[in-house]
Amino acid sequence: MSERRPAPTVGQVVLGRRLRDLREAAGLKRDEAARALRVTGATIRRMETAEVALKIPYVQMLLELYEVPEREIEAFVALAEEANLPGWWQRFHDVLPDWFSLYVSLEGAAEMIRAYEPHFVPGLLQTEEYARAVFDAGTVGRSTPEDIDRHVSLRMARQSLLTREDAPHLWVVMDETVLLRPPGGPDVLRGQLDRLLEVVRLPQVTLQIAEFASGPHPGTFGPFTLFRFPVRELPDMVYSEYVTGALYLDSRDEVGTHLEVLDHLVAQAASAERTVELIREWRDRLAASGG
Repeated sequence: MSERRPAPTVGQVVLGRRLRDLREAAGLKRDEAARALRVTGATIRRMETAEVALKIPYVQMLLELYEVPEREIEAFVALAEEANLPGWWQRFHDVLPDWFSLYVSLEGAAEMIRAYEPHFVPGLLQTEEYARAVFDAGTVGRSTPEDIDRHVSLRMARQSLLTREDAPHLWVVMDETVLLRPPGGPDVLRGQLDRLLEVVRLPQVTLQIAEFASGPHPGTFGPFTLFRFPVRELPDMVYSEYVTGALYLDSRDEVGTHLEVLDHLVAQAASAERTVELIREWRDRLAASGG
């Protein structure tokens, strides 16, 4: 039996899908492939859906069964070995929920991240003080001060994504409500607004605010994130979080609906230029009130 891992890496997801495609191209069903390995069809399914690590001997046997050329087998195995390596975020395994590990992996592999956030400044754009205030408010359940320190450290480490050489395009529509909910008080919010004014200068960051004045919009059902990847084997994927877990959606219909919602939000929200003006106005208002 292949051993389970806390959460798949993006490499495992991609290679699992590739194994499925190769099996189908060879005209084999899962049970037929399973017999060659003397395992159950469920094991093949778990490998193809990245529910388990890619056990190298199994991978080699499957590729030979699928009549993949030897040179391609060697390349595939090398990729599988790399994909099985734990991501940098695994050092935070003590506080990182299994269902969020995949999110961090997807975030690091995406070429574009689009999101709607109605409650808080997105994690990739938060200051350390703002992030700590959010966690202190209880959004991670019953956590100790040490746990909160670890959560904040992980969030800050994730932000290096925005300044790396191949940084993804981060495009966020944030509800105006976020500006009215100051975790940690006005001083923390003012520092956070200063941070937003800095990051919107990055060419790979686009931020828009959905103003109250623009009325209702289709994003009012809740926050979500859409990932787009540079590899064809990995389709667009949507992440939607709830209190005790998350959903990862990749069906064409579900992703298409979320993409349509984002497009509506972008069209209805303040432009990126107007958003900068709004943030400055809120920042000046806080400064004038002594916050």
